[in-house]
Amino acid sequence: MTKIDLSRKIDIPDWVDALMKPTKIGSGEMERQWEEIGDEVMEALKKVMPTGKYTMGPYLKKFEEEFAEFSDSKFSVGISSGTAALHIALEAMGVGPGDEVITVCNTYVATAFAASYCGATPVFVDIDPKTYNLTAELVEKKITSKTKAIVPVHLYGHVVDMGPIMELAKKHNLYVLEDASHAHGGYYKGRRVGSLGHAAAFSFYPSKNMGAYGDGGIITTSDPELFEKIRMLRYVGQRVKFIHEVIGFQDRLDEIQAAMLSVKLRHLDDWNNQRRKIAAIYDEMLKDTPLQLPYVADYCHHVFYSYATIAPSEKERTKLLVYLANHDIGAFAMYPILVPMQGAYEDLGYQDADFPVGASYATRVLNLPIFETFREDEARATAEAILAYYDRA
Repeated sequence: MTKIDLSRKIDIPDWVDALMKPTKIGSGEMERQWEEIGDEVMEALKKVMPTGKYTMGPYLKKFEEEFAEFSDSKFSVGISSGTAALHIALEAMGVGPGDEVITVCNTYVATAFAASYCGATPVFVDIDPKTYNLTAELVEKKITSKTKAIVPVHLYGHVVDMGPIMELAKKHNLYVLEDASHAHGGYYKGRRVGSLGHAAAFSFYPSKNMGAYGDGGIITTSDPELFEKIRMLRYVGQRVKFIHEVIGFQDRLDEIQAAMLSVKLRHLDDWNNQRRKIAAIYDEMLKDTPLQLPYVADYCHHVFYSYATIAPSEKERTKLLVYLANHDIGAFAMYPILVPMQGAYEDLGYQDADFPVGASYATRVLNLPIFETFREDEARATAEAILAYYDRA
């Protein structure tokens, strides 16, 4: 049973209120996308709705096949959310009570919750200061006899250096589950994200590089046994209807979302290229500012779910966020509190000192607006505002 203390005091950063209002630059992502593809989506809906088949039907099967092929994988299984995709993948890998799952400290909390849902303990590692991702060297220090799986997160769209991770997993007989929720369509040494671990979990939250019109997710794998286990778990533990072999879940992706996601998949590479163009504008215009700009390793095709900069100090981050908000520009700070420092995991006893890079970056990360329908003139206006703030215009 989860104990909930509603009297607990919550510390809300001062800058949060300034970022709550819609802004002229950085808002309207979903509306613009609808203007671009709305007719295609409506045509897809018109095909699904008359069928009367809204779950576990042909459009889900079609999308699963399309996404598996796109992701260089043999199989994919549509899931109700990215969180559920992480959870079910770990369940299929046999993760359970007494096991440990190693992941990164600066991810979305769902990455760790997935391990907790299995009854396992998440074990957190610090990050590489250039890529913001975990590394094999950091992971290896945390491996124990209880370790069952590693969950690398392709944070902000920069792909983890997966080769050494997979070698480490093979050495210690561990599963690797990619958290690919930020990196739809990304590449690692010519291979798509989703094909790099034993399985991968994607979120289709609306604001992702490829999002649903609501919640959704998917798991990819090329392991036939994992595939069959995942399919059973996502639909109440059955391979054959009415025969429930294990306790499973009701976590299907529905036909309507699947049909709409098939439309979006056709646009994904073009959309990612547009994000990369916006990132290149920021790179060029902001290169002489005090901000640490995103690094792109030579093995990585970065798809820029977010353009994450690092401000010189926490105070500077706050001032710049408020300044941009006051100039009608919607910047924000993604994951300003490390997962191991959240109240949900205070019993694990972690301290900021356990994550010298991650803890420092959490107080200084500043994410600039970027999405596939973000215009180049808006990117330039955002950069110009930052230059003016630093008096370098």
